[in-house]
Amino acid sequence: MKKVKKIQFLSCCFLLLLCSTNFPLQAQTIENPRLKEFNEMRFGMFVCWNVSSLRGTEMGWSRGRQVPISDYDSLYKEFNPVLFNADDWVRTAKDAGVKYLVFTAKHHDGFCFWPTKYTWYNIMATPYKKDIVGELNKACKKYGIEFGIYYSDLDWWHKDYPIRRPDDQTPDSRSDMNAYVKYMKNQLKELIDLYDPFLFWFDGQWEKPWTDSIGKDIYAYLKKLNPKLVINNRLGKEMAGDVNKKIDPANMVGDYDTPEQVVGRMNMVTPWESCFTICQQWSWKPNDKMKSLKECLNLISQTSGGNGNLLLSVGPMMDGRIELRQIERMKEIGNWMKTNGAAVYGTLGGPYPPDSNLATTRKGDKIFVHVINTNTGHITLKNVPGRSIKNAALINGKKINFTQNNASFSLALPADKKNKEEYIVVLEMDGNVEQIPVIL
Repeated sequence: MKKVKKIQFLSCCFLLLLCSTNFPLQAQTIENPRLKEFNEMRFGMFVCWNVSSLRGTEMGWSRGRQVPISDYDSLYKEFNPVLFNADDWVRTAKDAGVKYLVFTAKHHDGFCFWPTKYTWYNIMATPYKKDIVGELNKACKKYGIEFGIYYSDLDWWHKDYPIRRPDDQTPDSRSDMNAYVKYMKNQLKELIDLYDPFLFWFDGQWEKPWTDSIGKDIYAYLKKLNPKLVINNRLGKEMAGDVNKKIDPANMVGDYDTPEQVVGRMNMVTPWESCFTICQQWSWKPNDKMKSLKECLNLISQTSGGNGNLLLSVGPMMDGRIELRQIERMKEIGNWMKTNGAAVYGTLGGPYPPDSNLATTRKGDKIFVHVINTNTGHITLKNVPGRSIKNAALINGKKINFTQNNASFSLALPADKKNKEEYIVVLEMDGNVEQIPVIL
């Protein structure tokens, strides 16, 4: 991922509202069963870990900046995460209500967390000498979590990749991009053969040596190896990046879009996933400011309400543990999901565009209203075309009073929920609402 810029959460919500026009209004149609399965998972955990955790700096990006290159490239000699326990990590994901996990097997600095045959610069060169990727894969299977692998397109360490550092884009004349692509293909096949991942999460496509034609070639190569693979769109240049850009799926190299550190544009046709850090930095940083539970729950509702997924990143420490405070935040999310997960998993976004006050999801004859702004005492929305409300209640079954006229309906929200944790109102309609176009 690119270097993190501080983004105010409320600004994300405002941008989403501001840019909520010109999105596809038709009902969702995803023909690929695996991609549909991915889209319905809604919530994943990103694990961003690297040898840079020894310095508490950003992985890859701090090489040659906060950490001299010679020092950074020698960190593997000190890397010995003796308290790493794959079960602990995956239990954290499970307790949070996460359905899939994505691990940074190789970031921009080129270090590999599995015993690859194609470079010595891997976990077996460290004092630890254990297959991190393999252990995580086993733990994910044990706990019923789908396993995904992050793999950087670029590699500032590898001799055949033309760029050596992010702030100097001068190509190295000794590099060989064709040889590097071959290296990539060998490693990617190796990862498939060893671990059979559910998805690949690529990154680093913005640099000039990387072209769409290379991305298309690798995408086709992977689909030939395993047609069921779910692959993000960072093998190609076409990605939203933020809500100000409308993606053209015809030019996208991959199966789904990946806006970063911003809630994506509502889209009922092209699957998407917003990735966010639970703190500020992707990899671990001492005393890094952490998002509140409210912010995390808002992200879940905003993304699912826009028909997208949330990939929330944690950053383990140098010794292999995830910080206790991050674990506790994930458990808090999980406790909320135990009660409210029916409004997230397996739903469609809408029919109303999400904003800073509320988001909606739907399934069958039910509309789930995610009350984000709990200061409000009532909600008024346009009627659903051709449908009427039969019943309104909190997700625990407690009745909610409502009124409905020819144009709109209003919900009287419970006073005891004011200024408290985000909650869900369930609207039971008099017919299926999944095919209803987005209501503006």
